[in-house]
Parts: sequence; structure tokens; C-alpha cells
Amino acid sequence: MADLTTIFAGIRSPNPFWLASAPPTDKAYNVVRAFEAGWGGVVWKTLGEDPPVVNVSSRYGAMSYNGTRIAGFNNIELITDRPLQINLDEIRQVKRDWPDRAVVVSLMVPCVESAWKNILPQVEDTGCDGIELNFGCPHGMSERNMGAAVGQVPEYVQMVTEWCKLHSRMPVIVKLTPNITNILAPARAAKDGGADAVSLINTIMSICEVDLDAMAPTPVVDGLGTHGGYCGPAVKPVALRMVGDIAREPDLQGLPISGIGGVSTWRDAAEFIALGAGNVQVCTAAMHRGFRIVEDMIDGLSNWMDSKGYRTIADFRGAAVKNYVHWGDLNLNFRTIAEIDQDLCIKCGLCHIACEDTSHQSIAKLRVDGARRYEVIEEECVGCNLCAHVCPVEGCITMVPQASTLPKLVWANHPNNPMRVPEPAE
Repeated sequence: MADLTTIFAGIRSPNPFWLASAPPTDKAYNVVRAFEAGWGGVVWKTLGEDPPVVNVSSRYGAMSYNGTRIAGFNNIELITDRPLQINLDEIRQVKRDWPDRAVVVSLMVPCVESAWKNILPQVEDTGCDGIELNFGCPHGMSERNMGAAVGQVPEYVQMVTEWCKLHSRMPVIVKLTPNITNILAPARAAKDGGADAVSLINTIMSICEVDLDAMAPTPVVDGLGTHGGYCGPAVKPVALRMVGDIAREPDLQGLPISGIGGVSTWRDAAEFIALGAGNVQVCTAAMHRGFRIVEDMIDGLSNWMDSKGYRTIADFRGAAVKNYVHWGDLNLNFRTIAEIDQDLCIKCGLCHIACEDTSHQSIAKLRVDGARRYEVIEEECVGCNLCAHVCPVEGCITMVPQASTLPKLVWANHPNNPMRVPEPAE
């Protein structure tokens, strides 16, 4: 049986599934229920200074798509609105009762050293396993020069990280904001500041939808709306790319990464781990389906690892990083074409319509014995695989690599590249 035990930034947990800092980790009641369901760890909802912040009503927006509820999730909630001491007392008790689970505490206080120096000993005294610095919140707190306002300035990221390493013995995880042009800059700053790990992504600044009756962004608060933080399945592609960018960067290799963003299934988790994450954090999926989703995540990941012969998480962690390259490193001589399985085809014609109207006119619409039939025109097919994506039948359209005697050709050596250095004449 696969061993799902992870040691992340020196923090041990029975599996790689942690709950992210968010409403599901706002109090002991929730966290205990999560541990009873099987979660390997939690990042306690972000603590701040007293007096606590004041939240609004309502707080959540969502994007549904083609009948899928909460394809994307938006929130304008701030950090915990519970008194600091109540949170600290609960953290201490939970860690005492659940010593085998990871309990990390998210923190956000003003960007002055005295504020961090004051709160760190109080948090450390709870016996928690580490801290996560919330440098990502894109709403409410950023207007107070915290959250993303810090995370978007690498110098601030490094400075606060250094303060935390100076005034605490706990592992320090730096949570990075995606609301930045280049994720590598704050990641390097975190490493230079002594961070034990980074976690990403935090939420993406967004407006989820506009209420056309109220004529305001949702969620609507007394007739008005504001931008919030976007998360859920829709942000997974953005998160995977940023995790992969850090994992493949030579000077950042070895920096542990906690993957966050749209993790809903064991497969999502496996993808993040394959791109370099040491564990994953989950929020929206738990808010949508409840804490027991972790049972399927644990079983699914364990069964998949068994089928692949992976004994531990480390056996496949980062396995896809070497294959995540820049566009210019792709083989321009590689060719693949679509193939339609006529036994599976339901003759809906979506492949033909998509290709005919918006692509390369390489799927013919035919009549054979009075019945509709769609066939690939191989000499016209460029292998874009749009048809495979629009086909509603799993496995009906596949992409078939074509045999070739041509050598690998990358853009740097392509004749059309104006920057190509010609090979010396013999």
C-alpha cells in the first residue's frame, strides 16, 4: 500500500491533504471535524491583531458554468473576526488533542517589525507546527497595506520573512499572491529571507459577476459591490503554471512548495505534486462538498500510486517538472493528427462545426448509405486537437503521433527565426 505520509518544511502529516487558511479553519469546531474526517493538516484562518476586523454581509459570489455549480468562487471576507486570544487557546487545545496532524497558523499584521515581534511568541506558545505568512489577500486587507500589498513587493516579502525567522523558531511558509506579473520575484525574495517553504496561489483579484437587477458586482452589500478573491476549480490552470514556474527555476529548486488553487480531487493533487508541490491545500471543494471529500482524495491517490508503483509521495513529486519547458524548446517537427473512432461517434457534428468555422477545415461532413459520417482530412489536419476537446464522447477522438524521420527542431534553430545563428559552412 502507498504511504501518503508527508514531511513538508519539517512538518509531518499523515497525508498531503491540508485545509487552506479560510472559513473552514476559522475555529476549533471546524478543525476537529476536519481531522475526524481524515485531513492531514490545516492552516488556521489568518490571525491578526486585536481588536479584530469587521466583516460584511454578504461575502461570497460564485460563477456557475453549463450547470456546474461553483466552477469559480469569489469572496470578500477578511481575516478572522474572532478575538486573538480565543483563537490562540483553541489552536493550543487542538494541537494537544491531535498531535499527529499538522496545525499551521496563518498570520497577517501591519508591516512593521514590532507587530510581528509581538504576535509571533504568542503563536509559538500554542505548540503549533509552523506559520504561514498571508501575503496574498487581494481585498480589504491590501487597502490597509497588508496582504497582497506586501506580496506584490519582493523587498517587503523578504523583509517580513526575515523578521519572522529572527523572532521565531517555527517553520515559516510564505503564501504568495498571484496578482503579480512574475511569480519568481516574490518566490526568490521569500527564499532570500530564509523562508522554509512557499505556498501558492492565494486568490486572484476578480469580479465574479454583475447583478443586472441591482447593477452592482456580486456579492451585493447594501446595493454596492467590490472586487474580491477568486478561487475554485477555475483557477487551477493558473495555480499549476505558477507552481511549475517555481519548481523548474534552477535557483529555487529545493524550496518546498505547498500547492493551492482548485484542488477538488485526488487527480488534481497528483498533478500539483507532479509539478513539484510537496503537499496541497484545499478550500473551495470542502466548502462545496463538505469535509468528507478527503476520504475519496486519500483512497484515489493511494490507489493510483499503487497502480503506478509509487510507494511514497516523494517517488513522483516533481516528475513532470523536467517536461515543463519554454515554448521555444518544443519540437517543431513533431506532428500529430486527429482520429475519429466511428464506433463511438454519435454523429453530433460538433467536431466538424468547430473545425470548419474556427480552425483548419480538416473534418469532412459526409453521407454514407444515407447516414452522417465525419472523417478527418489528414493532409489538412494540423493536430490542434480542438475537435477532441469539443467532442462530448470520451475517447471518441484521439490524437495520433505520426512517424517521422526528421530530427528534433526547436525555434532557436528554425530557418524562420531571424535571430538564428547559421551553422558554419563546411
